[in-house]
Amino acid sequence: MSDFATRRRMMVDTQVRPSDVTKFPIIDAMLSVPRELYVPDSQRETAYIGENLELSDDRVLLEPRTLAKILDGLNIEPDELVLDLGCGLGYSTALIAHMAEAVVAVEEDNAMAETAQATLLDQGIDNAAVLQGPLDQGAVKHGPFDVITIQGGVQEVPQTILDQLKNNGRIAAIFMDGALGQVKIGYKNDGLVSWRFIFNAGAPILGGFWKTQSFQL
Repeated sequence: MSDFATRRRMMVDTQVRPSDVTKFPIIDAMLSVPRELYVPDSQRETAYIGENLELSDDRVLLEPRTLAKILDGLNIEPDELVLDLGCGLGYSTALIAHMAEAVVAVEEDNAMAETAQATLLDQGIDNAAVLQGPLDQGAVKHGPFDVITIQGGVQEVPQTILDQLKNNGRIAAIFMDGALGQVKIGYKNDGLVSWRFIFNAGAPILGGFWKTQSFQL
């Protein structure tokens, strides 16, 4: 039997805190949520390593440092509603549920969505719901949202998603350019989103978040 609690503490002490993530709600969530329950069974032993963990061919669970720094930049408040796009097996949703009033997660892969919802319920997390559907459509009926997170790479964020962000809301995304990526946080004011660079990270680009080509005659 592996001592996952010790690994969890080590993850926080060696990957999260040294990355200048010190906000109590984030540290508390990362110490509380058993990351090993939100990865494929074959990956449990590697659940706490400091790199993206493969969930399927083009999907990953973001490395602890990247996810922690994204949450740090978003500064989620206890009265906020959050949209978590591409939640995979539910780890990001579980963390956010510790900080927000409620979280609506969207997962395209049916099996992953069902597993995520079952694990969250099993863990007693009752302020999160996982919806199955296209990531680039979000969850219009449940919005607008104070905060939106995208758990993978993007080339651009569809207007459909930006429209689901409340005025004065925040959105985080990893903008990929080839193999290099930049995490940016967008702030919505007067209906427009302005993006600010936070740090470098990388992840596979999610379906529906590729740049739409504009063809010219």
